[in-house]
Amino acid sequence: MLPVVALVGRPNVGKSTLFNFLTQTRDALVADYPGLTRDRQYGTVRRGPRAFAVVDTGGIIARPDGIADHAMRQVRAALEEADVILFLVDARDGLNASDESVANNLRRTSKPVILVANKTEGLDALTASAEFHALGLAGDPVPIAAAHGTGIPRLLERVAELLPPPEDEAAEPATAGIRIAVVGRPNVGKSTLVNRLLGEERVVVYDQPGTTRDSIFIPFERDDRHYTLIDTAGIRRRARVGEGIEKFSVIKALQAIDKAHVVIYLCDASEGITDQDANLLGLVLEAGRGLIIGLNKWDGLEPNQKDTVKRQIDVKLPFVEFADKMYLSALHGTGVGKLLERIERIHASATVAVSSSKLTEILLQAQERHQPPLVRGRRIRLKYAHQGGQNPPTVIVHGNQVDEVPGAYKRYLINAFREALRIEGSPLRIEFRAGDNPFKGRKNTLTPRQIQKRKRLMKHVRGR
Repeated sequence: MLPVVALVGRPNVGKSTLFNFLTQTRDALVADYPGLTRDRQYGTVRRGPRAFAVVDTGGIIARPDGIADHAMRQVRAALEEADVILFLVDARDGLNASDESVANNLRRTSKPVILVANKTEGLDALTASAEFHALGLAGDPVPIAAAHGTGIPRLLERVAELLPPPEDEAAEPATAGIRIAVVGRPNVGKSTLVNRLLGEERVVVYDQPGTTRDSIFIPFERDDRHYTLIDTAGIRRRARVGEGIEKFSVIKALQAIDKAHVVIYLCDASEGITDQDANLLGLVLEAGRGLIIGLNKWDGLEPNQKDTVKRQIDVKLPFVEFADKMYLSALHGTGVGKLLERIERIHASATVAVSSSKLTEILLQAQERHQPPLVRGRRIRLKYAHQGGQNPPTVIVHGNQVDEVPGAYKRYLINAFREALRIEGSPLRIEFRAGDNPFKGRKNTLTPRQIQKRKRLMKHVRGR
C-alpha cells in the first residue's frame, strides 16, 4: 500500500477542506459545523514529490462520550496506521487548551508530526503561526490556507521528507474492483453490515439515526478479488430532512449510487417495507445499477411477520422484481457470507458483452412467439438489435413504427432478452430507433409514366 498520512486536530480546523484540496476531489463533506466528520475517509494524493494515501478524521475532543467516543476510535485507528501525522490548528483562533491536549496525545505516538497552521489567508503567515511553537513539536509550523491552496507545495515537501523510503512501498492496486454501495433509510444497519463484511469496526455504529453523514469509500480484498464498499448516510423523506448537513449527506448518498456497480438496498425487516423504501428503490432503478434487496434483522421475526414482509415486497416493489432478495442479520452475520458471491454474479450480468447477431436472433425468436401488434393496419416491424451499453445492459432495437410499440410488448421483449441472456439482479433497458428513410428529402425524378408503371407492378406483387 501507499504510505499513509493522517489529518488530525480539534473540530472545525479545516481537515476536510485540506483533504479535498490534496485529493482534488469533493469526497469529504465540508461545512462550518464542528464534529461533521465522524468516520475515516481515505483518498490518494498524487501531487508533490511523493504519492501517498491521506486519511481525513473526526475532530479530537478532550472528553468524548456517546457517539463522539465512537468517532474517537476512528481517529485512534487512523493514528495507528499512519506513517506521518498532519496536526492542523486554526491560525485565526490562536492557540488554545484543546490544541495542547491534542499535542500531548500525539507526542505519545512516537510518529513524525507536522504542525500545520491553517486559515492564514489575509494574515501575516509567520506571525499567525508563531505562537504554536509553544506546543513543543519538532520543526516549525507550516502556514497554509487549505481553502485557497496557499502553502501546500511547502507542506508536500515536508511530508515527502518524512515518508518511508520508496523501496518500502508496495505497488498500489491497479483497480478498485467492484464498487458496492450500501443504501437505505436511517438506522437500518448499513454501517453494521459494512463492518461485518470487512471484519472490523471500520465505520461508526451507534443506535441513533443519522450517525453516518458522509459517503465512506472503503477498498478491501477478499480471495484475491478487489472491492470498494461505500457506506452512505440514511435517506429520509424530504419533509423530514431538516438541518443543512443532512441535505448534503443525502446528495452524497445519491452520488454514491451513481458511482456504484452494485447497490445493496438494506431494509429493516422488523419495520416492513415502507413507502420511502419504494421511493428510494425507484432512484436506484433510475440509476440502472445491479440491485440486492437485503432484509436485515430477519432472524428476529416471527414466521407470520416474515410472511407479511414477503407479501409487502410483492405488492409494493413489483418494479424491482429482477432484484435479488437476501434475508440477513448484519449484527449476527446470518446470510452475510453469501453477499459477495451474489454481487459477483450480478456484476457479471450487468457488464455482459453480447454480439449483435445473438441479440438479433433473440429479437426474431421473440417475434415468432408473439408478433408485435398492428398500428393503423400496419404491423410493427423490428428488424435487428445491437448492444448499446453496460451496467445496465442496454439493447438498441431498430425497426419501423417503433414509437408505437406498446408498453406491454416492450416488457415482453425485456423479459425475453433477460431470460435468453440470463441476466441476474440487474435491470435491462431497451431503446427503440427508427431506420432513416434513405430517400427522404430527395426530389422525385421519375416521369408520370414511370410512376404509373411502378404502381401497377407493386399492385401485381401484392396480388401474388
